[in-house]
Amino acid sequence: MPSCRFFETPQGRKLAYHQTEGVGPKIVFLSGFKSDMQGTKALHLETWAKRNGRSFLRFDYSGHGQSSGKFTDGCIGDWAEDADAVLAGVTDGPLILVGSSMGGWISLLLATRMETRISGLVTIAAAPDFTEDSMWAGFTEAQRSELDLNGQLALPSDYDAPYIITRRLIEDGRQNLALRRPLPLGFPARFLQGTADTDVDMSVALRLLSHATGPDVQLTLVDGADHRFSDARCLELIERALADVLTLLGT
Repeated sequence: MPSCRFFETPQGRKLAYHQTEGVGPKIVFLSGFKSDMQGTKALHLETWAKRNGRSFLRFDYSGHGQSSGKFTDGCIGDWAEDADAVLAGVTDGPLILVGSSMGGWISLLLATRMETRISGLVTIAAAPDFTEDSMWAGFTEAQRSELDLNGQLALPSDYDAPYIITRRLIEDGRQNLALRRPLPLGFPARFLQGTADTDVDMSVALRLLSHATGPDVQLTLVDGADHRFSDARCLELIERALADVLTLLGT
């Protein structure tokens, strides 16, 4: 596997990325919270893009994967800023965003900030506003007090070591909420959500569908699929959603 390249943002963060050249809008994979560009979905879509001669980009936010920085120093605003910077710095022309979990939230922020460049959107178990509606809303009074007093809180995780949640992550999340402001999506948008997802409840996908406005916004619920959305059936559905968007764009 070729080594990654690095892009330095205006803020001095060094972001690792892999870019594949091809035809049509550049497909950009946005990974989830404490995930990285080496995940199953990112690598699968890169292989799909190469097989189909499509342009593709995957990268690591700061504090994730091979990029610089500490995870606990980052927040939603920083990671959205990273995405904005790397897209402005290493790509040109139209983009199709594929956002997984937190990457779905970030893709929604980019869709409004970079609307002239976004041609299509696919989200996978999108988790908009999770710092407020899932984390903060689910904290006990004792946990909220600990976060306020110590500036951080350890939460158990099914994926790795406990998540260290910082006060900055929660406070910054409130400045970047996607479902408390208009969300116009003037391009084909496909939302994918598993019914067995225990990390992002199905109600989040329904709320996103209800809140977003646009000429072609669709939600697909997948019976029994979990948050990883990475088995053969789910990967094929991601491919189909992406192919659908490309077909509609005539590219």
